[in-house]
Amino acid sequence: MAMTVQYARKVGGSLMVRIPKDIVEIEQIDEGETLQVEIRKLKKDCFGILSGLKPFTKTEKLDIHG
Repeated sequence: MAMTVQYARKVGGSLMVRIPKDIVEIEQIDEGETLQVEIRKLKKDCFGILSGLKPFTKTEKLDIHG
C-alpha cells in the first residue's frame, strides 16, 4: 500500500484530492476503478520545522525560559 500527503482542493461544491502519477503506477490504478480511501487530517506545523506538532491550547503553558 502506497501513501502520500495531498492538499484538498475545492472543485465545484466538493473537495478533490489527487493521486500522484508515481502512486498510480505503483498501485496499477486505472481510471474508473473503485478505491478505498482513508482520511486523516494532519496537524499544522511551524513552517516544517516542528512537523506534526499540534498548536498550543489555552490550558497549556509554554516555558520559554527552560
